[in-house]
Amino acid sequence: MKPLTITSQLEVYESLEDVPQDVQELMEAAIKVRNSAYAPYSNFKVGAAMILDNNEVVVGSNQENASYPSGLCAERTAVYSAGARFPDNDILKIAITAKSMHHQVVTPVPPCGACRQALVEYEIKQKKAIELYFMGESGQVVKAASVRELLPLVFDNSCL
Repeated sequence: MKPLTITSQLEVYESLEDVPQDVQELMEAAIKVRNSAYAPYSNFKVGAAMILDNNEVVVGSNQENASYPSGLCAERTAVYSAGARFPDNDILKIAITAKSMHHQVVTPVPPCGACRQALVEYEIKQKKAIELYFMGESGQVVKAASVRELLPLVFDNSCL
């Protein structure tokens, strides 16, 4: 047996005001679209905004359905929209924010496992890292230089 050590390096900013201006603007777009989330079952609203290499900003919010789990997370809503609308453009950065309808979310909320897998597929496709920024409703913002920092053991086409 050989041990396997996996490490990830993330940056933590104390508040949204501490991140670069372009990231603040992207996060503001995510906050705005978060309000359009359809979350009557979880009461947990998520917004995602991504900027592409053509300067287009693509947004998505979580959309739930009474037939769990047929809804879709904000990150996948945005990434699939970007893939459909701008298939030849690279995703540079994505900003994610979450809010509960029951309490204030101050802990940064990363993408779920399914969203990590969907996002890393686009990193593989474009052969270029996607910077990821995530936060709760307020408070700290976490930056990952690549989705692979959150999903180091990637399931990709080499596994098939």
